[in-house]
Parts: sequence; C-alpha cells; structure tokens
Amino acid sequence: MSSVLLVDDEPGVLFTLREVLADRGHRVLTARSGAEALNQLDEADAVLTDLSMPGMTGLELMAQIVQRDPALPVVLLTAHGSERVAVAAMKQGAYHYLAKPFDIDEVAVVLERALEARRLRVDNRRLAAEQTLGRRIIGASKPMRRLLEATSRVAGRDVTVLVRGETGTGKEFVAELLHAQSSRSLKPLVRFNCAALPAELADAELFGHVKGAFTGATATRQGFFAQADGGTLILDEIGELPLAVQAKLLRVLQEGEIQPVGSGRIEKVNVRVVASTNRDLLAEAKAGTFREDLYYRLAVVELVVPPLRDRKDDIPALAVEFARRYGERFGLGHVTLESPLVDSLARADWPGNVRQLENTIARLAALSSGGIIGLADLQSASSGSDASNTLSAASQDAMTAMDHGDVDEPPATDARNGPSLKEQVEAFERGLVARALDSTGGNQSEAARRLGVSRVTLIDKMKKYGLGQKR
Repeated sequence: MSSVLLVDDEPGVLFTLREVLADRGHRVLTARSGAEALNQLDEADAVLTDLSMPGMTGLELMAQIVQRDPALPVVLLTAHGSERVAVAAMKQGAYHYLAKPFDIDEVAVVLERALEARRLRVDNRRLAAEQTLGRRIIGASKPMRRLLEATSRVAGRDVTVLVRGETGTGKEFVAELLHAQSSRSLKPLVRFNCAALPAELADAELFGHVKGAFTGATATRQGFFAQADGGTLILDEIGELPLAVQAKLLRVLQEGEIQPVGSGRIEKVNVRVVASTNRDLLAEAKAGTFREDLYYRLAVVELVVPPLRDRKDDIPALAVEFARRYGERFGLGHVTLESPLVDSLARADWPGNVRQLENTIARLAALSSGGIIGLADLQSASSGSDASNTLSAASQDAMTAMDHGDVDEPPATDARNGPSLKEQVEAFERGLVARALDSTGGNQSEAARRLGVSRVTLIDKMKKYGLGQKR
C-alpha cells in the first residue's frame, strides 16, 4: 500500500482528498503546514501540496523535499494565475502541478503516475545494485524501503557513513550496497574486522608496516587503507577498535594520510570509510570508552538497519530466497517451503535477525532430501539448536491453528495416494498469491511487485486459482 502525504491549510480540501485517495487503496497522511509535512516525509511515497500556504509555501516545501529525497515525487496544487510559478517549480524538481478548482479523478490519476514513477526509479536503482553485488536485494517492508532509499541517496555523496544495527541485521550488506551504488564501485572494496586483532596488529594491518618494524615483520606490507586507495574501506565492529588505533584512524579521516608502522614516511590515500557497529557509540563516547571526535567523524551520516522483528513483511521473501540459494548450493534443485512453515517463520521474533533466519533455512535444506519442506521439518531441525527457543512457540502455534482449522493444512505428501508434486507446488503458489493480495489490500500492482512478477502474470495466476479480480 502506497502512502500519500497531503499538505494544505484548508481542512475541507484535506478531507475531500483524503476520502477519495483512501477509497482508492492508498494510505493517506495529512499536514496543514510545510513544517508539519517535513516530519512525515519518511512515511510518504508521494506528496501533494498546495502552493500558497501561510509560513512555508509549497515551493519552499518542495525545495526541501528535493534536497532530502530527490526520488520523492511532489505534485503542486495551484490557484488560478499561478501556472507560471508551477511550471518553474517543475524545472526545479516538481513532478507535476494541478490547478484549482481541481478534478478529483485527475488528481488521483496524476498521483498514481507519480507513485509508479517512484517505484520504477527505486526498482531501477535496486536492479543496478543487484547486478553489481551479484545477489538479490530483499526489502519490500516500509522500514527496509526507507533504509534502501536513504542508502541510495547517500551512496552518491562521498561522505563517511556509520551503519548501526543489531547483530545479524545485515549491516555488512548495507555497507557493500553503499560502495556498489557509489562512484567508487569500480575501485577496490576492502573489509577489516576491528575485533579480530589486538592493537599492535590492528595498527599494522590498517596502515601497513615496513620490514623489521616488529618481530615477525619479515617483509614490507601494504595496509588495508593503501589497498583500498580510490575505493571503499569497510570497518566492521568499529566499536572494538583499540583507543590507541582510534587516534590514528582519526588522522586518516581528517588529513587523508597514513604512516606505516616503522616508517618515517607519510603517504596520501583517497579512501571512503564505511563503519559498522552494533553498539551505541555516542553513549560510549560520552562514557569515555570511544573517542567522541572520532564518532562525529565517522557518523557524518548514520544509517540504522532495522531488526527483523520490525520488518516481518520481508520474512517470507527472505525465506524463499534462502531456500533457493541453499537448494542450489547443496545440489537439491528447487526447494519449496510450505505455506504454514512460511507463516510460522513470519511469526517468530528472530533475536539473531536475518543471520539466524538464514541459518535456520540452511539447516532445513541440509537436513532435507529436497522438494518440499514443511512444519514438521522445522520442529525437527530446531530441536536442540540455537533456533529452538525462537521457533518452537511459533511452530507450535501454527500446528495448533491447523488443528482448529484456522489455516489451510498442507497437501499430503504420501506418494501412494497424495496429490502430485505439481498439485502441491500449485497449492503453495496459490497461498503466496493470496497472501500478497491480502497484505496489499487487493492492490494488484503492489502485490505483483512484492512477488517479483508482472501485473499481467499476477492476473493470470488469480484467474487460474480463482482468487477473483480485486482492484
């Protein structure tokens, strides 16, 4: 479901537009001033704003939106005689303008086009990044869409970025995505784990050393900064970096200079640093356990990766992708996850986040003989494992729901009298389509996007499985 932000100081206009757009399946946000609208931009997929408002005008609001999120389409409502101003606004980044008194249907059509244009821009950026990274980017939930859009905006601006989030959320992937979408994408991408080495070795690994600089330095060695020259250096678990090395890192960020251990020579480097952490570095800086000046150098832009419990809409797609990946890796061919199993996975809280989900799917695939994996496999695989506490309650709830008839029981798999593999695959596919339509309120375009198929293909599937023709 797309979100439209309406901005107008006239309550009557807001009421009329809100009712019409809500009836068309949109989530509608409202604001009666530009300042109020700015606080809701992160929730919006398109903005419809009046041009003439007290305080911040629609033109001033649009300028701030373009600066914060160039991909967010802005449609202006103008009074008679303001067309020249509106045309000038389009040259500055507005998507379109409509004159008052406006036609309701025309407003709806223009906003639909604006939303589709935004989806296309986001999808194109995602496709380009996927081609660079060599893997799919899964993130249709609102929190992940906001993160991916912010990542895309920041990637092209050559600033230092701090990526923060719980263990297993995918911080490393976000860091790689920043590099893939930047102007440095053809240059080296180098990773250093700050928790892996003591201070003396971390110093030499980051900045290099000359022969004889310390015991064991039998040859001159280039450090990671020199290796990443022109490209990006990812500093994983930056909070673990010893204080003695933090001072040298600060110098590199300030001056673009490194000094290899044992050398009196200063070397210039051109490196973009992306740091990641699961700790609150600002709190640690205030407590004196992390350099405050380094924190502010690292966090020019701070991106927060949401935990999986806050993006549960992504779990089914992630699970299917992991099943595909490990099915291929283990030589199992196509691996199908039954609908009750996917529902069970989506209900779990996943304290280990995406990493724990991936580990669980990998275990299910490794223990299976291929084909279809169901709830019974989940219960068996999670028994005695790290995932058992997370999954046992969810899987038990799913089994209880099946006993009470609350969910469709998966087809029997007895080869002697059960349905064929084709029938079972179709049953699973029907469940995926039905859930996508249900979660999007029947919006075919959004459901097709989440499933990764065209709208025409989705309609064919709806006809095939008798799911009706929802708008």
